[in-house]
Amino acid sequence: MTHETATQGPAQAPTVTAAHALVRQLESYGVRHIFGTCGHTNIALLDALAPSSIEFVIARHEQAAAHAADGYARATGRPGVLLTHVGPGMMNAVTGVATAALDSVPLVVLSGDIPSYYAGRHPHQEVNLHTDADQSAIYRPFTKRTWDVHRVQDLARTTERAFWTAQSGRPGAVLVNIPMDLFNRPVEPYEDQYPLPAVSGAPGLDRPTAERIADQLLAAERPLIYFGGGLRDPRAREALAALAEHLDIPLAHSLMGKGILPDTHPLLLGMPGFWGLDSTHAYTKGADVVLALATRFAETDASSWDPAYTWNFPPSKLIQIDIDPAEIGRNYPVEIGAVADVADAVRAVDAAVRARQPEPRQREGLRASIAAARRAVFDTAREDGRSDAFPLRPQRILADLRDALPDDAVLVTDVGWNKNGVAQCYELPTGGRFITPGGASTMGFGPAAAVGVQLAEPERVVVALIGDGGMSAQLPALPMAVEQGLPVIFVVMNNRAHGTIADLQSASFGRSYGCEFTDAEGCPYSPDFADLGTSCGADGYHVTGPADLAKALADAVTRRRPAVIDVPMVNEPVPTPGHWNIKDIYRGSFTD
Repeated sequence: MTHETATQGPAQAPTVTAAHALVRQLESYGVRHIFGTCGHTNIALLDALAPSSIEFVIARHEQAAAHAADGYARATGRPGVLLTHVGPGMMNAVTGVATAALDSVPLVVLSGDIPSYYAGRHPHQEVNLHTDADQSAIYRPFTKRTWDVHRVQDLARTTERAFWTAQSGRPGAVLVNIPMDLFNRPVEPYEDQYPLPAVSGAPGLDRPTAERIADQLLAAERPLIYFGGGLRDPRAREALAALAEHLDIPLAHSLMGKGILPDTHPLLLGMPGFWGLDSTHAYTKGADVVLALATRFAETDASSWDPAYTWNFPPSKLIQIDIDPAEIGRNYPVEIGAVADVADAVRAVDAAVRARQPEPRQREGLRASIAAARRAVFDTAREDGRSDAFPLRPQRILADLRDALPDDAVLVTDVGWNKNGVAQCYELPTGGRFITPGGASTMGFGPAAAVGVQLAEPERVVVALIGDGGMSAQLPALPMAVEQGLPVIFVVMNNRAHGTIADLQSASFGRSYGCEFTDAEGCPYSPDFADLGTSCGADGYHVTGPADLAKALADAVTRRRPAVIDVPMVNEPVPTPGHWNIKDIYRGSFTD
């Protein structure tokens, strides 16, 4: 018998699957929740998630998962993470991802794809026909960057790039597209080889530019500060208030800027544009210098850029500061444009102002005038909210919400009265938060986004204030809230219609065909949303009289369970003192 001695080679480095290494990397980045749906291209990653500290939040539709991840990111300030499946999975998420992207919300999408060695053979669910295996092209128009991972060795580096890109500069959505076979390939364990930067700076405002801006503000007779949603950082809020109060400058906010400063601030005019108010437009049109901060002058905030209604550049001089150079001068000519972190820039301008004028300014009668105009807006809304008409007027719904909710409640809206009416005439308490889909105005955002917000803010009362159209568009949010044990209160403003568009069509064409929900006999129709909530395991409330909503809200706030309140509402348009060019288009009048 012959005995052979085996030769011992060098010790092999331990290996794990790429899926397990990716999970460890995500944990090191502070990821606590991933939203998504399963599919055969991503279950290897799901299996690696199972024993980890990261919780997978399952949704019944990818758009719901994307909106939930978006809401989570808006509430936490950290990137939301979305996991999708090849083809129809990642395509279902497009609307949700684009909604986050257009509102500058950091979102990282991880998508499984076909096996790398089958590209171009049209395997199951491959996106092809025009180009083989190119599903990432679908996301390119609205994401900051898409990556196709071709080698497993590149996955960790690509993931680091994705998280950095989503958060840096102007935040946004990114896509990492991963062939399914890469998840199972062996790699070395992840041991912080690709950490995120411990400190991430942003471009500041240089001193000469800050001094030029200060000189312009000090020389102005009728200055105005207009700010958008990019000032959520507490430092930015403090700097904004300090500058405005020192020079006694009136303030206006975009739709996305509501809640940056309290509605009770003595210099705050409110929102301009299509849903803005005449009292606000008197200041925006009459300003000689406008300091615009982190805002893109969106069409509805600027009355389709028609100088007769909201903004008038020139003769008004525009100073625009934004982190994104593409926004400087996009819609109006600028006197001074600066690419900078807005919080840093406002502090620099404030310091330059105080160096020139240490004593605060006072503009006689300004604060009293603003207070009277704002009081008129909120008092009118309150008075309209006293109505006992049934179905309820929308102002009554807002009034009951304002009375029933704690001051730090979060209102997550959809589109229609719940978005535009709240932005216009809902007096948001100092500790409250208003979250809405501004860039895309996506119907169906509210229900699932509220679930993500509640997951991020478990101690706060979170209300999804939505229409029946928006609720119908995202029914998967209901079981998601129940499965996660999240006490989201879904308040459905039910007018049995896509109400805002029905009003628009009726005013422009004399009827609202295709905008109202009817049964086979042509009678108004609606699902029973309260019973739908009950069937999903939530509490369901039927509002059958004027006093029922207040009672239902009080009970839902106390019980801290998922709840659906079905509120019959009349279809009443939001006042529109501004302008929107679509009305001209409907009349056959076109402005280039």
